[in-house]
Amino acid sequence: MPVLTPTSVAVLRTEARLFLREPSTLFWVLAFPTLLLVALGLVPGFREADENIGGRRVIDLYAPTAVLIGLISAGLQTQPTVLTGYREKGILRRMRTTPARPADLLAAQIALHAVAVVLSTLLVLAVGRLAFGIALPEQPLGYAVALALAVLAVLAMGAVITAFSRTVRVASAVGMMVFFPAMFAAGVYVPIQVLPDPLLRVLELTPFGAATQALDQAATGGWPAWSLLAVLAVWAAGLTAVAARWFRWE
Repeated sequence: MPVLTPTSVAVLRTEARLFLREPSTLFWVLAFPTLLLVALGLVPGFREADENIGGRRVIDLYAPTAVLIGLISAGLQTQPTVLTGYREKGILRRMRTTPARPADLLAAQIALHAVAVVLSTLLVLAVGRLAFGIALPEQPLGYAVALALAVLAVLAMGAVITAFSRTVRVASAVGMMVFFPAMFAAGVYVPIQVLPDPLLRVLELTPFGAATQALDQAATGGWPAWSLLAVLAVWAAGLTAVAARWFRWE
């Protein structure tokens, strides 16, 4: 279990300052999900109840999707390029000669992106509630569990991309290749709840489809299906194991 030391705290503080100086990261992880939800909410038809989706509104279906957009941006775009850049520039190698450990840097990056995702989620929920009357999660504990597992799975996926990418350019390209299918599985292009059942069952085997469904179930008052939580847990454990096995500091 990682031990919090003065050195690790110093690394975290330094990385937090650098993180806050990156406007693109702050936009895509923190601001863009809420802006997209607002844009969708301005479509009149999306604010009307639709009998074809059980009397719910389209904007309600997009709330968990908006939450996942920030996570996808953090896990597949921001984190891999930052860590790969540190390795490509030899920063991780040089850290071995200092009291700071490369593992401290990795832990700091994961912690910062996880916090950013949580803040993005709170912003989406607050704006969605105030602007469009989207109900807050009726099962907050289940919502938190599903979100935590999704964060672990997607950030672990980002670590795998970092492990197998020798340069920032490669990390960006691989991240982009995964990015668009992830957006589809999360329901960005069309809410996955309205997709044909066979396709929905396939998407629920991905971390993004499982997370969307689990968050939506918790939002409407039910405990997320254990099968969905199991999918997220398996992805998180498997990807973490792969990243730990193949991650290279230099």
